Amino acid sequence: MKKREEEVQGQVKMSLLERYLAVEIGIEFKACLYFFCILFFYSMYRLLCGSMEASILHMGEMIFLTYGMGYIQKYILDNFDEADRWGLREIGFLLLCVGIYTAVSYWGGWFDRRIPATAFYASFMTLAYICGFLVYKVKRTLDAKQLNEDLRVFQGRDGSQAPKQEHT
Repeated sequence: MKKREEEVQGQVKMSLLERYLAVEIGIEFKACLYFFCILFFYSMYRLLCGSMEASILHMGEMIFLTYGMGYIQKYILDNFDEADRWGLREIGFLLLCVGIYTAVSYWGGWFDRRIPATAFYASFMTLAYICGFLVYKVKRTLDAKQLNEDLRVFQGRDGSQAPKQEHT
């Protein structure tokens, strides 16, 4: 009955499952995106070193790390890479995440514990986060534009099609 009342008022809330799935999809997307970035860098490093092989153990560490970082970013760091603007807090979180990625790469020997390659990797991950921030910013702008267009079309419809509102 409560759900029906919410629908009548035009305020259908997301269920707990829907909210959970929305969060999980966001984390999944972010993990896949950063895993691809890391794997690309790792693959280019291996090719430049003359090897056509990649360690499955390294790839497992990478994917495990990106999922872990996705959860940390969501639940502890407040999705800082999806912020409207970057301030000191967001830059600090970026440096923390890049530091974790870099430390794990060094500890795991992804780049043979070579300092120049690891430092270049840290720069690459910083750039990946900056690009991610820009992508999310563009996406929000496009979503807002689409919502405004949908609202304009809805408001321009014939009054007979629009739902009647009751004043209480």
